[in-house]
Amino acid sequence: MEKILAGADEAGRGPLAGPVVTCIVVCKRGFLRKLKKLGIKDSKLLSPKKRLEILEKIKKLKGIEWKIASVWPKTIDKINILQATFLGWQRCFKKLKKKPDLIFVDGNLKIPKINVVQKPIVKGDQKNVLISLASILAKIKRDKIMENLAKKYPEYKFEKHKGYPTKEHFKTLRKMGPCPIHRETFLRMDFL
Repeated sequence: MEKILAGADEAGRGPLAGPVVTCIVVCKRGFLRKLKKLGIKDSKLLSPKKRLEILEKIKKLKGIEWKIASVWPKTIDKINILQATFLGWQRCFKKLKKKPDLIFVDGNLKIPKINVVQKPIVKGDQKNVLISLASILAKIKRDKIMENLAKKYPEYKFEKHKGYPTKEHFKTLRKMGPCPIHRETFLRMDFL
């Protein structure tokens, strides 16, 4: 029987604001050939337009499943960003209809509390098509969340920097202070 493979990645571990968004993508091994033809690579190497084009192509394909989960700043502050990322992946895994035989995980750690063979891959979003696709889908979702939050908190310009620690973001933080979607533990680290 053909093996079912998965890739796990996230978007938003480094920002000062907003959720970390995790994704797990699942398909049969034979499906990888189709994915490789779509120009899938690390989300950071693709323009927002190209990421959306890939999403539209993926939506039309049968034989692929993905789940996305968001973990918000209050939880990140309580359990730390690594544990929040693991929690997000655990939530994705629980929602999957097809359980994979093997999960490729971006990074150097396995996901706790998931009883499936896992292979961590450092810089996996550059080396493994399933991890790359998970990075694209997580990034699209997180960017959309941050664009929506920008409407609620317009003075922070989240639509521009997506909550990452840019000069403009720090300038606004010094002037306005944090808003409810900022990660308090991250701000303490950055304002020392």
